[in-house]
Amino acid sequence: MKLPIKYQTAAFCLFMSFFMSMAISFCLTVISYGLNDGFLLTWLPKYALSFAIAFPVSLLVVPLVRSIVGRVCL
Repeated sequence: MKLPIKYQTAAFCLFMSFFMSMAISFCLTVISYGLNDGFLLTWLPKYALSFAIAFPVSLLVVPLVRSIVGRVCL
């Protein structure tokens, strides 16, 4: 199933924020707490919070970033 093109920005933001917040929260949790027995129980709530922040922020920022990139690239 493919989404209509009008949802391209929202889908981009969803997937980008999903993977970026996963990677960043994982790395910061490993740095702060280490890989111990309770790692998943420590990391998952932090990941959920970071995704809840990253997705709406990306919806606001991506159009601005596209505009800036359009000005600096040929």
